[in-house]
Amino acid sequence: QVQLVESGGGLVQTGGSLRLSCAASGSDSSINVMGWYRQSPGKERELVAVHTRTGSTKYADPVKGRFYISRDNAKQTVYLQMVNLNSEDTAVYYCYAAGVVVSGTFYGGPFWGQGTQVTVSS
Repeated sequence: QVQLVESGGGLVQTGGSLRLSCAASGSDSSINVMGWYRQSPGKERELVAVHTRTGSTKYADPVKGRFYISRDNAKQTVYLQMVNLNSEDTAVYYCYAAGVVVSGTFYGGPFWGQGTQVTVSS
């Protein structure tokens, strides 16, 4: 119903910054919630930050004050600006979408991107 394509991951040193992007396919679609989750080896996938279509945001406690989520509804794109990265941020970051309307049909989701690796080295 909707495809999510992430970009922007990579290798960065402790204290560095990265910006992730996620674009949703489909011109005749509307997405209520877009955001980011992450998963480290041996751990469950966890919320990073989400952004509703109307502008509300929610952040996980470990990233508050360091990560900033933004969204361009016209482009169906969500961004995650990450600053002051540390080793605990190393993970695969997944784009997330929920509450999708495509050509008048509602799909609850969730929908996931393929994931992008973020590695923070000391």
